[in-house]
Amino acid sequence: MLGHETATAAPGTARTTGRDEVFQVEEHGIDPIPDAERHGSAKDVFWLWFGSNLTFTYVINGALAVAFGLSFWQATAIVVIGGLAFLAIGAAGLSGVRTGTATLVVSRAAFGRRGNWPAGLLNWIVGIGYTVVNTVVGTLALEAFLTDLGWSGGHAPRALALAVTLTLTFAVALWGHATVQFAERWMAYVLAVGFAALVLLVLPGADTSAPAAAPGAQAWSLAFVVVLAGPFSYLPMPADYTRYLPRTTSLKAVTRSAALGGFLSSVALGVAGAAAATQADMTDAVAGTESLLPGWFQPLFLALVLGGSVTNSIITLYSSSLNLQVLGIPWSRARAIVISAAVTAAGSLGALFLTDFTTSLLSFLSLLIIVFAPWGGVFLADMVLRRCAYDSAGLHADAGGPYWYRSGWHPAGLTALLAGLVFSALTCDSELWTGPLVAPLGGADLTLLGAAVSALVYVLLARGHVTPHRP
Repeated sequence: MLGHETATAAPGTARTTGRDEVFQVEEHGIDPIPDAERHGSAKDVFWLWFGSNLTFTYVINGALAVAFGLSFWQATAIVVIGGLAFLAIGAAGLSGVRTGTATLVVSRAAFGRRGNWPAGLLNWIVGIGYTVVNTVVGTLALEAFLTDLGWSGGHAPRALALAVTLTLTFAVALWGHATVQFAERWMAYVLAVGFAALVLLVLPGADTSAPAAAPGAQAWSLAFVVVLAGPFSYLPMPADYTRYLPRTTSLKAVTRSAALGGFLSSVALGVAGAAAATQADMTDAVAGTESLLPGWFQPLFLALVLGGSVTNSIITLYSSSLNLQVLGIPWSRARAIVISAAVTAAGSLGALFLTDFTTSLLSFLSLLIIVFAPWGGVFLADMVLRRCAYDSAGLHADAGGPYWYRSGWHPAGLTALLAGLVFSALTCDSELWTGPLVAPLGGADLTLLGAAVSALVYVLLARGHVTPHRP
């Protein structure tokens, strides 16, 4: 496996440089980034998480909170709490600074070399799923723009819109880390101005009166799950974007920068969504929001939806190529990303031209919070117990070493994960699955508490033998 992880060039060719430069194909994958090649500062992760979360998804999340029965102010409170969850995302990025490798490599310390494989597979599936959803949303926005220009009828406008959306996403992700950082920063400048205008246009008309009936436990819990699911879905990838930072980078600064970036964009757009939901029918969120905007702004609004979809898809597609290397694909990161791009293209084509499975796909992805909330609890608990100090060489060892445990499986991590999974499954309320404890709990969905359950069980089982690595 170690040979797979360092395969950063085509077989039979020599690697000429390890530099991480804009518009040059990144040669590193999940192999540790040498100190001599590290660069950047904590502010880079601010722009990454700020830009990638300037996506229309958060407008939908805020609108859903109101649809569940919450008032504007109650939905705003939920949105703010969801934004604070980016503190966990920022903290998870500390492991990248310390080890110079990807998050799903670091998680081998918690689950074992072999025990970590299922999480890598599930994360790849989730990443591709979200990339498909974002690609479809961006394609439909661009198609609507083309229709406004007078080009309508047949499949040609939609096909062109899909080709443009996929090309923008794939090109940036293919070039790699430096280009991803560059694109997220500059797209953030443009999108921030546009979405700020959107907020200013929608917010003044918000109905801030209390709902006719006080929301119950089900409404509150569903709103929490919808709003927190976004940040939680990022837990398997923060180190992917901090692994190039110098070891001397302030760990507090990394956490603060990432958290602030994600918080500002997600909260601003979530509040806009809540405001829009008090004024218009948001069953079709794009159409509902567009109806509240002046005519001159509507083409710009569609461009914002497209741009936000692309910025979010870029980071999920990029991380998916690293995930494939974690799974053992013996290719470079740049070659592996072709697999992810091809699956994304196939899924997007199916959603747009063959059958409408976007709703089913979203339901499936929301169900996977049953897995990723407990996984995140174990990963973060392990990082705290180790004080983010890992044996970098041991993380990449084929067999043996400090993270081999019992034949590659870590009983404490897997037991804690199972405990969290059981709790989340019993208390989940989704379209595809309703846990048996939901009704006794008054309809409350406590899926996310699976993270706390798994973290607590892991600490109880691992405390004492899971300690910081001391070189």
